[in-house]
Amino acid sequence: MTDQASASITINASKADVMAVIADFEAYPQWSGQIKSVTIDEPGPDGRPAQVTFTLDAGVIKDEYTLAYTWHGDDRVDWHLVKSRALKSQDGSYQLDETDGGTEVTYQLAVDLNIPMLGMFKRKAEKVIIDTALKGLKKRVESGS
Repeated sequence: MTDQASASITINASKADVMAVIADFEAYPQWSGQIKSVTIDEPGPDGRPAQVTFTLDAGVIKDEYTLAYTWHGDDRVDWHLVKSRALKSQDGSYQLDETDGGTEVTYQLAVDLNIPMLGMFKRKAEKVIIDTALKGLKKRVESGS
């Protein structure tokens, strides 16, 4: 069983505004850092992407991977790995909850690599990915871009 890492951040915006930024995959290279390009492979029935391919350059790990998405309105989005060279699996989600000051976003991520890696290094990498994504998301949403 793959361990799951998670973290939360509060963003000063509505759930709809936060989810709009999450769903705007083509803009990820502008704010996510390690994502170099994105291709929407398949639109979903609600207009949000159902399948997306990412090109990643995270230093030691370079990969092109495809994720399938399931959207639950502006409350939650889940994804799982369709294909990758470097990853065996990736399951994640963003859960959005209204708060007095905006929206609390909880990011959960479980990743299993095709290359051997000590558990403590894998957990640290997951936490760095989550922390970077949440901070980038907050900055992007609150800047109004």
